[in-house]
Order: sequence, then structure tokens, then C-alpha cells
Amino acid sequence: MRYQLIIFDMDGTLLDSFPWFLSVLNDVADRYGFRRTAPEEVTSMRNAGTAEILDRLAVPRWKLPMIIRHMRALKAAQLDRIPLFPGVDETLAALQARGATLAIVSSDVEANVRRSLGPANVARISHFACGASLFGKARKFRDVVRRAGVAPDATIAIGDEGRDIEAARAAGLACAAVAWGYADVKALRAKAPDLVLERVEDILQVLG
Repeated sequence: MRYQLIIFDMDGTLLDSFPWFLSVLNDVADRYGFRRTAPEEVTSMRNAGTAEILDRLAVPRWKLPMIIRHMRALKAAQLDRIPLFPGVDETLAALQARGATLAIVSSDVEANVRRSLGPANVARISHFACGASLFGKARKFRDVVRRAGVAPDATIAIGDEGRDIEAARAAGLACAAVAWGYADVKALRAKAPDLVLERVEDILQVLG
């Protein structure tokens, strides 16, 4: 294996949650008093960073914890609507079979992550570090690397947003950006990740 430890993001990387996110976003906006998103704005939002998106939507920062808690609870009630991307089961199984240690670092709570993965995939994951703040993944990455006992230069973090790349850099890890998640691949390439993965199948081909 090219890397001993592979750390996955969940939403937009393993879990196809962006359509669900868009379906509930404006209801959440109405509830918490920030700006609604029109369909024609989605593309530009996917090319913006997290902080810029919050500014565009005029999300009061003091409301963020409440919004995040509400979104997590809403998601938990609707997980049956949110599938894993095709090929995730086979990819995780193959990576484990080839000797890689697998981990999940997610902003979502661990209960949601485990339910989404299902028992077979949960058994393939050695380390969970969930509940990360919007800009708090670097600390979670360092914690997983320490617990796994793997050198940072033998570790790669795989995610779908610019903040995943930034957090991996801050933790001294290699990073791969996926083209099928929340952020537009052009915006991800601009941040110069070590790898850009165009399809789920590329994870195994590139890393295995």
C-alpha cells in the first residue's frame, strides 16, 4: 500500500449527502434567519470556501452551534434517504484486505456515521474521530494518527472540501480531494492537493 493509514471524510466523500443537504437547506435558513439559496447559486457556492459561504448566506456565527445541532438531528431522522456512493463498500473492503488501516474524521456525530456505514463497513474502520467543528479537523487528524501509531508521512486524508485539504496540511498529512462531493473540483484543484480522485474506483487504483 502507498499509505498505511487512510483517513476518510464522510459527507460528500463516502456518503452522497449533498442532494439531501440542498433539500433541507432553505427550511433551515428560514428557521434560523439566514439567507435562502436559489438553485442558480449552487454552482457558485460549490466554488466558495466554507467561511465565504457563511458570509454569503449571512449566517450569524453565534447561531452556528444551534444550526449544526439541528442539522445533525434532522439528518439522523432522515438517514434512510442518504446512501453511500456506489463502490464505497467494495473499496473499503479491498483497502482493508490489502493491509491499510482505515479511519473516519467527520463533522457529523459518530452515531450517524456508524449508521450510514452499516455494520460491515464499521468493522473495517479502526478509528473514528467525529463531531469535528467546521474548522477543527486538523486536531482530529493528529489524534487519529497518534492513536493509529502511524507516521504522518505514511498517512493520507481524503475529503471533498477545501477545509479538508487545509486541515490535512496543518496536520502534516498528504491529502486527496474527491471530485464527486460538495465542492467543485476546480476549486479543490486550486488548493493543490497531492491527489485528485475523479471516481470512487480511483481510490483503490491510486492508493492500492
